[in-house]
Amino acid sequence: MDLTKTAESPAPDATYRPSKHELERQRFRRSRRRRHTWISAVCTVVALVALGAAAVASPGWERVDSLFLDGAELRAAFPELLRGFWLNIQMFLVAEVLILVLGLLIALVRVTRAPGLQPLRLAATVYVDVFRGVPTLLLVFLVGFGLPALQLQGTPSEPWVLGVIALVLSYAAYVAEVFRAGLNSVHPAQRNAARALGLNERQTLRHVVLPQAVRNVVPPLLNDFIALQKDTALVAVLGPLEALRAAQIKADYDFNYTPYLGAALLFIAVTIPLTRFADRLQRRAAQRTWAETGR
Repeated sequence: MDLTKTAESPAPDATYRPSKHELERQRFRRSRRRRHTWISAVCTVVALVALGAAAVASPGWERVDSLFLDGAELRAAFPELLRGFWLNIQMFLVAEVLILVLGLLIALVRVTRAPGLQPLRLAATVYVDVFRGVPTLLLVFLVGFGLPALQLQGTPSEPWVLGVIALVLSYAAYVAEVFRAGLNSVHPAQRNAARALGLNERQTLRHVVLPQAVRNVVPPLLNDFIALQKDTALVAVLGPLEALRAAQIKADYDFNYTPYLGAALLFIAVTIPLTRFADRLQRRAAQRTWAETGR
């Protein structure tokens, strides 16, 4: 007798057919899903129609339509807005890389237990407390106008560079806390097991702790970078010709605010896909946690 076949679980029967009750339950679930989908769609359409009707019926609709929804004005301003938005994208990409590096370094310093690094831990804690407490717009003003005023040799003079520095200083504090939470979320048993296998502290951090920590914090990191993409518009106060500044110049020239709407649509075109991607990663992380822990 073949013991291997007896030890293995029996193969599923290819001739299996669901019972009448199971088929009825499946039909009921499909019918309920279709019903819920139709109800949600109808309610959404009714709400949008009601909001649109209320806006059109408002006394100032004609003025709003001419000042904010002028299609000809939007088509005329769009090329300039698109060129300005490309600068927003460049600032976002440069700042994102610098923020990831600086934030990870600060987080590593804060979680280290080496006694000799106590001054660095204190400095990292003060940095996070200070730069998380200062509004980003105020920090853009302080860096954009204060740093050139020092007249130090090698100080950058381009407004967009100064704006990127301010964004990096602000968001690195938030990202550092996200990384620190991820590092602390790795169970100490993982570190102990790695040391028991002969890995030193640096190898344990590199090959065991960091990969798990980064995987745990990818969704909140994406949320921070979505906010960063929007906050690149704050650099407009320093004068670079990015999307918001281009919209402001066009609106002041033609006395029409439709370019602001165009700039908003450009930001939405980037942030909404990133938001949906972050939501998808959060759902996958929740499913993975449930599959691993059953909770």
